[in-house]
Amino acid sequence: MSPQLNFYRERAAEAGRDAADAKLDNVRDRCLRAEEAWLGMAARVERSERLRADSAALKAAATTVVLLEEDPVEEGELVD
Repeated sequence: MSPQLNFYRERAAEAGRDAADAKLDNVRDRCLRAEEAWLGMAARVERSERLRADSAALKAAATTVVLLEEDPVEEGELVD
């Protein structure tokens, strides 16, 4: 998990606590909107990290295939 994702989640939790402690409706609403915004940013970072990892895995698999195609093993040939 990235530091940015942790930061966003911590800010969301803080905004949620502030909303729970708020005495005024407008302050509570503002804190709830902030919590929602922080959670949205965290979700986007999490999705980006997942997509980046998937892309890296696909590139690694493609590289492996290319390397295997460049050095084919003939039938009956011993491989060390």
